[in-house]
Amino acid sequence: MIAFVSGTVAGVTLNSAVLEVGGVGLELMCTPGTLATLRAGEQATLPTSMVVREESLTLFGFLDDDEKASFELLQTASGVGPKLAQAMLAVLGPDDLRAAVAAEDVKTLTSVPGIGQKGAQRIILELRDRLGAPVGSAPATRTGVPSTGAPWRDQVHQGLVGLGWSAKEAERAVDDVAGQAGAAGQAGKEPDVGALLRAALQTMRKG
Repeated sequence: MIAFVSGTVAGVTLNSAVLEVGGVGLELMCTPGTLATLRAGEQATLPTSMVVREESLTLFGFLDDDEKASFELLQTASGVGPKLAQAMLAVLGPDDLRAAVAAEDVKTLTSVPGIGQKGAQRIILELRDRLGAPVGSAPATRTGVPSTGAPWRDQVHQGLVGLGWSAKEAERAVDDVAGQAGAAGQAGKEPDVGALLRAALQTMRKG
C-alpha cells in the first residue's frame, strides 16, 4: 500500500492533483478543500489511500491523517464506496461528520449528494460507535460557508470556495447556474451537483 505521496505539484484540476515523484506523475483524487491547499510548482505531502478494483487502481489524497482514516472507515458502512466517502468529506470535515453521526443528524448527512434518508440512517446505525465523538469545536460546514438554502447551492458554493474563489464570487456563480438546476427540478430530476460545479467554474473563468 502507498501510505503517502511526497513530491512537486505538477497540476491541479477540479477533482484531482498530480504530484511528480521521481519523474513519475501520480494522480490523486482529492476533495476541493485539499486541492485548495496545493499550488503548482510547490512541494506537498499527502496521506493516501489506494482503492483497488478489477479494472483500475485509484489513489485518493487527503489533507491529513484524520481525513484519510475517516475516508477508510466510511467505506466499511453498507453502500458507501470511495466516491461517496470522498463526497461526504468534501462537504463535511471529519469532525463535522463525527458530530452529525453522534447526534443522529439525518438532515446534515442527506445534504451530501448521493445520500438519502435511508442511507443516512444506515450510516448512523453502522458507524455511530466507531467514528467516535467530535474532537474539535462546534460543527461547521467544510469551508466555513453558511447554508445558502437548497442543498445543491450549498455544495456548489462550498466546492468553489474550496477551490480558492471568494464567497462573493462563488455566490454570483451559483446564481448564474441556478437556471440549470431549476430546469432539472422541473423535469423531476435531482440537480447534478458535479455538472453544476463545472458550469459555475466555466462562468467564473469567462468572467
